[in-house]
Amino acid sequence: MVPGQEIGGSVGAIATFGAVSLDSADTRQLGRFYCALLNFEVVHESDELVVLRGGGVLLTVERVEEHRVPDWPGNEVPKQMHLDLFVDDLDAAERAAIEIGAVKPDFQPAPQRWRVLLDPSGHPFCLTIRP
Repeated sequence: MVPGQEIGGSVGAIATFGAVSLDSADTRQLGRFYCALLNFEVVHESDELVVLRGGGVLLTVERVEEHRVPDWPGNEVPKQMHLDLFVDDLDAAERAAIEIGAVKPDFQPAPQRWRVLLDPSGHPFCLTIRP
């Protein structure tokens, strides 16, 4: 947060909310589950990524090697999800997010398509070009 700025008092948005992304070892299975549960439409489906749309939001399921199921209600294996935030310019949005406290980790799996950043509490989120 910018010093002297109250929560929600932003002058202009750096990004718009894009999607909630769930990690999974089996994208298709989890995608089918949420499609049936929420009556969402399948926008894209592959072994690596399933994209569902409904209710004005996107829900993505992304394949994660050696995915570990979260332990509930414990925290030994934390809950696994992240935000996808849509931007018009990756470089400008990355700079602006870092200026307000985000950190860019060294590992960037597809920097030409999206940038992984960490919020001030260490939670990952992605800046990505609007589909």
